Amino acid sequence: MATSSSTSAEQQFDVILIGGGIMSTTLGTILKELEPNWSIALYETLDQAGQESSDPWNNAGTGHAALCELNYTPRGTDGAISTAKAQGINEQFQVSRQLWSHWVENGTLGSPRTFINALPHVSFVWGEENARYLKDRYEALKPLPLFRDIEHTEDLDEISTWAPLLTEGRDPQQRVAASKIDSGTDVDFGSLSRQLANHLTGSDVDLRYGHEVTAVSRGADGRWQLKVHNKAAGQKFTASARFVFVGAGGGALSLLQSSGIPEIKGFGGFPVSGKFLRSTDSSVAERHHAKVYGLASVGAPPMSVPHLDTRFVEGRRTLMFGPYAGFSTSFLKHGSITDLPFSVRPHNLLPMMQVGASNTDLVTYLMKEVTTSQKRKIEALRHFYPQADDEAWELITAGQRVQVMKKDAKGKGVLQFGTELVAGADGTIAGLLGASPGASTAPSIMFRLLERCFPAQLETWRPRLQEMIPSYGHQLNEDPRLLAEISAATSTSLQLDA
Repeated sequence: MATSSSTSAEQQFDVILIGGGIMSTTLGTILKELEPNWSIALYETLDQAGQESSDPWNNAGTGHAALCELNYTPRGTDGAISTAKAQGINEQFQVSRQLWSHWVENGTLGSPRTFINALPHVSFVWGEENARYLKDRYEALKPLPLFRDIEHTEDLDEISTWAPLLTEGRDPQQRVAASKIDSGTDVDFGSLSRQLANHLTGSDVDLRYGHEVTAVSRGADGRWQLKVHNKAAGQKFTASARFVFVGAGGGALSLLQSSGIPEIKGFGGFPVSGKFLRSTDSSVAERHHAKVYGLASVGAPPMSVPHLDTRFVEGRRTLMFGPYAGFSTSFLKHGSITDLPFSVRPHNLLPMMQVGASNTDLVTYLMKEVTTSQKRKIEALRHFYPQADDEAWELITAGQRVQVMKKDAKGKGVLQFGTELVAGADGTIAGLLGASPGASTAPSIMFRLLERCFPAQLETWRPRLQEMIPSYGHQLNEDPRLLAEISAATSTSLQLDA
């Protein structure tokens, strides 16, 4: 791909990135390292990077590594615990750690403490059946190298040393169980996105805030043409590129639809907003040092898994509990209420209707959540933290999540709780749809994009990719020696063993 020159009529680039969140900034930084002479532009609608789903107050779960998230280790119909998804997500998070370590060492990122902090990950349940499940999960994970450090207990006193807020005031006769892994982290993807964006600006990337891409179409010359609106100046212009990445969060669906690529046909989106209880009371926050996940209530979707999290935001320790679901037809927190209706097309109408008909439990759950009072939300918190004082907690609105609706192999509409990479057949355009565990696995997703969209360059890039990611091409769970070496190295680089 040769570097393109600009013209006054149309700004031309090799690569255009849409959106200033963790996905676009990660891809841009990787590409600039692999091909420093490529011309790259990034357009972000808001006035700063990482303000939508990447922002720590908008991100439902940070540092996803499947260490404590119980929906990644379901019990099968045969009674066995499936660990496949947990292994896959943890492998991807190991890639994230390696890339961030590489960027800290080469100066792309600043002090690790500005975006990542060591934090134990804890799974916590109560009740006979749930306690049996957690013990079975522990026994299924313990033999795996990726989860070798997992601990488990049903002793209330021991749990109190892990997370005292969980046990104080709890009925000693209630059966509880907890598992813990100390190698967990908390990640501020907003800070990470902004640091990468600043690096891109200093690497001759044409990064423009307050610029909204309104449409993407194929030009007669085969290049992708983007209509861009400079909102501050009230001006519109056209930019083109050989490759386009649509990393616009909930806004990606409409832009991929405007591109006309066949691969987006049948895809729809279902927006779900999140709300959290937040405590900035230091007398509370300083007594909880863990990310604690429980089990979703019966009939609730995986996105509703309750968790009591320590968060480090701009150097300050806070607590968040939730999520509580809300509903808006907007696909972005700063989006439009017309996003959902305008996303409906003839090709995705039937799949969306089928999803609605087969997910009445989700609709019921959302209706119940929307009407739940503040008092009831505090009651849910007290299942985790029995002595919670409602005066110490405020309700905040987090970001929007657009769950993917698509056709399955049989052509039937299904709701997917994950992240979907959609790419054109010729690899010149790609975009990302979906939600969790997106941000935490951004590097793996972007490396998968490179393999899909740049096959001709991949062999040339491979030595450089292996410098960035020492485990590139390997599964760490199958190589305990390499896992131990990489874990030690990244812990040191990211200051996680201090």
